[in-house]
Amino acid sequence: MALRVNSQSLLGAVSAVAFAVAMAAAPAPTFAQSNEPIKIGFSLALTGPLAPNGKQALLGAKIWEEEINAKGGLLGRKVELINYDDQSNPANIPGIYTKLLDVDKVDLVNGPYGTNLIAPALPVVMQKGKLLIGLFGLDANKEFHYTRYFSMFSAGPKPSQAFTEGYFQVAAQQKPRPETIALVAEDAEFSRNACEGARENAKTFGFTIVYDKNFPPGTTDFSPIIRALMAANADLVVICSYPLSSVGILLVANELNFTPKMLGGAMVGLQSTVFKDKLKSKLNGIVNYETWVPSPKLLAPAADFFKVYQERAKAAGTDPLGYYLGGWGYAYFQVLGEAIEGAKTLNDQKLADYMHSHEFKTIMGDITFGPYGEWTKQASLQVQYHGITDAANLETWRGMSYQTVLTPEDQKTGELIFPYAQAK
Repeated sequence: MALRVNSQSLLGAVSAVAFAVAMAAAPAPTFAQSNEPIKIGFSLALTGPLAPNGKQALLGAKIWEEEINAKGGLLGRKVELINYDDQSNPANIPGIYTKLLDVDKVDLVNGPYGTNLIAPALPVVMQKGKLLIGLFGLDANKEFHYTRYFSMFSAGPKPSQAFTEGYFQVAAQQKPRPETIALVAEDAEFSRNACEGARENAKTFGFTIVYDKNFPPGTTDFSPIIRALMAANADLVVICSYPLSSVGILLVANELNFTPKMLGGAMVGLQSTVFKDKLKSKLNGIVNYETWVPSPKLLAPAADFFKVYQERAKAAGTDPLGYYLGGWGYAYFQVLGEAIEGAKTLNDQKLADYMHSHEFKTIMGDITFGPYGEWTKQASLQVQYHGITDAANLETWRGMSYQTVLTPEDQKTGELIFPYAQAK
């Protein structure tokens, strides 16, 4: 990520220093001590707009911790996870990771959730020479090329393009073929990267971009954006947004009866149960990314985990299904644990060397990593929502009746309903 020096970044730096001071002054979390446990530190969003996802990941991580310790730990030692709430705020990340390394003296760190949070963690871990597995970072390492960074994200070797590639693939197959596209992106690290990839995909698949605008984080009135898109009258509309914006945009799009031929693409949030419950029938027709769905093929290696997760989710106050981040929160610790056991060390460089040269079998699929930590094979999904009524409930979201996997071909479960209005 290119660093920008402006009032916002200076304010973020001041916030980070203040946060670090506050965290350093606070007592470290207390854990039962037993034969010098391996300490692994990380942050996740437990408050703020990313909390519905971060809480899932934390429960997944805790289940991994309990299961690995029940088996005797790693290298003959118990494991302790030390985590902090980053409050969905990138400005808090440098302070948290500095405290984990300098005050808590953790042996290893794992990444936060989301590109916007991973990007400010990278300079801290790079300075210390630490390994970092980022959870759902979209091309977060594209500027740094740090060889001890690894991405727990299924976007593959060309992550920015892969994120919306399936959207463009299915659009190009329609008859009559759409010709024009509008792009809208929230002005944040993830959504900028996703929109950059969408521009490349538009060129590759031969679509003409007729509208390409950003909007600031924190936007609450999306009517001007939807009205501008209606005026542009593009066949296809790709939205790159974070959860609250994704919900706000779809609420207004439905209110104004905005019906391009396809709508969706890179909208974070629609994957979580809380936002599905908020939108219900307003999701119908949307074509959007997914990283995992409970299809028979994908559920098979993860079924036991989700039984445990779903039994505990209510008491944990988190997403009752955990399909979006729960399994991945388990799997990115699963990868780290397999590397520790395989390399038989806690040395960051040796762990990185091992991770670059071995395949990892996780509950979310088999993974191999490329030179800068991205997956060597793209496994992102594009799904379309359909047939949802306002009576939809948890049992609806538990299965596959309301969604069809469109890409990749080896995961496909059905065909696109086109145009968008036909599925509403």
